[in-house]
Formats: sequence, structure tokens, C-alpha cells
Amino acid sequence: MTKQHFGSAHVPLSPAVRAGDSIYISGQVPTLPDGSVVQGGIEEQTRAVMDNLAKALALAGAGLEDVVKTTVILVDARDFGAFNKVYGSYFPTNPPARTTLEARLMIDIKVEIEAVAYKP
Repeated sequence: MTKQHFGSAHVPLSPAVRAGDSIYISGQVPTLPDGSVVQGGIEEQTRAVMDNLAKALALAGAGLEDVVKTTVILVDARDFGAFNKVYGSYFPTNPPARTTLEARLMIDIKVEIEAVAYKP
């Protein structure tokens, strides 16, 4: 099986890696192209993360419709309802399997999402 890496980052990771028909997306965070953190609450940051997730998928020729599993990390479980509303708007039908955790993150943000997609 061939492994392909897509994109680059200022830290040692590949934004997207394709292995066969599977695409693995590194944890996406609410940052702008210049690396600055998106200001605002959980809704604004979730939208930014989902947009960054879609951009990382596109690097490997996939889209949100190809996502089969996500792992979500929230800094505060009390943000779950507001997060879920925004997240759900990106997957209006047949949402992927998902695990949601509460944990501290490496930078001062509210949410991080990684994904696995299937695209033959």
C-alpha cells in the first residue's frame, strides 16, 4: 500500500495522509492562515475548525461527505451543546461516527477535531 502526505505545517505533522482508500486528517484547530487563533466562542471556533478540516480533506481529494470517523476534543464539556449545533450543520445527513472528549489542549483554544475519511 502506498502512503501519500499532503500539506505542510509549522510543527512536525502532515495535515493529511492517505494510506490506500483511507485518509487521516491531523487534529485541526481554529487558526487562520497566518497562524493566529480565531477569536470568539465555541461556535466561531468550531466553524473555523470545520472549515480547516474541509481544507485538509481537499488536499487529499476528499470532502466532509467522505468522513467516516471524527475525534473531538473540547476544553470545556459545558460547550458541548453549542459545539454540537455547529458541528451538526456540517453533517446534515449520515454524520460520521464520533468520539468527544474533554481535555486541555496545547494552545489556548476551545476545540480540536481530527478525522478519518474513506475515498476510493
